[in-house]
Amino acid sequence: MRCTVMSVYILLSKLTTEGRKTIKERPGRIKEVAVEFESLGVKVLEQYATLGPYDFLTVIEAPDNETVSELSVDLCSRGTIEIMTLAAIPVDSYVSALRSTKKAK
Repeated sequence: MRCTVMSVYILLSKLTTEGRKTIKERPGRIKEVAVEFESLGVKVLEQYATLGPYDFLTVIEAPDNETVSELSVDLCSRGTIEIMTLAAIPVDSYVSALRSTKKAK
């Protein structure tokens, strides 16, 4: 059995004018996007509507950067949303990597 390690990413999304029209007419569209994510091999862990410069914060798991890039290009090409993607590193992994780097010197 093959075990795939999934990485965590944070998507900060801004609706375009067209995107705002879409969700005003069809608020359920917001949840439909999670189903689209899953069809591309991406699991939505958390999703929040936010106030401020971004409209949504979505936490996902994906197998690799290429999958997340494909997802972002697909969604952004529709003209309804702009996405900033951040790779998220668990703090324990980050601390461990820093310790390993320090020992190597």
